[in-house]
Amino acid sequence: MNEKIMVIIPAFNEGNSIVKVINDIPKDLVSEIVVVNNGSNDSTERKARDAGATVLSEDRKGYGLACLRGIDYAKSKTEFEKPYIIVFLDGDYSDYPQEMEKLVKPILESDYDLVIGSRSLGRRENGAMLPQAIIGNAIATKLINYFYGAGFTDLGPFRAIKSEKLLELNMEDKTFGWTTEMQVKAAKKGLKYFEVPVSYRKRIGVSKITGTLSGTIKAGFKILWTIFRNL
Repeated sequence: MNEKIMVIIPAFNEGNSIVKVINDIPKDLVSEIVVVNNGSNDSTERKARDAGATVLSEDRKGYGLACLRGIDYAKSKTEFEKPYIIVFLDGDYSDYPQEMEKLVKPILESDYDLVIGSRSLGRRENGAMLPQAIIGNAIATKLINYFYGAGFTDLGPFRAIKSEKLLELNMEDKTFGWTTEMQVKAAKKGLKYFEVPVSYRKRIGVSKITGTLSGTIKAGFKILWTIFRNL
């Protein structure tokens, strides 16, 4: 494969899982694994570096901020080094990194711009998504589909996108609305998107978003705000 594929993993206190994530990424598929340490106070940074990843730091807390830091790094690459595809993957080991080829294949073979790994279409371990996450995900995707004429089934974090199309989206969200913003803007701009079923398991550790009542409320509000502000 000649096209370069960069993996960006935002990570906050994922010291117990980050090595598993990195080790399960198909090394013959990707050109670089980038872990963005989002202000962790555990062993995330050291373990990610020891496992062979490029480690960046973004001390300002926020999932979107970590992703934006990774994008800035990708933009700084020389023309020869720039990735053709960027894959976003969580660092909590809830996704199955070995399924990455399923996400990049529609881009490489059918010229899709964006591929979402859908947990709704795939095999989900019991308890992998809390009830509030399942309900919130269903409501959010239905709203996006209604207002933007899309056909999404999930806001899953495991996704692949052509780097040039990602830059065209001018991503701005700094926290919980990151995945929503990408899909809303992709629909508005008419990007050619596709969903593939992916497997999903219980994460290692407690979710920073749906693991607490306050996190769930903040995330829900931010997702709804992101949907309506882009109309």
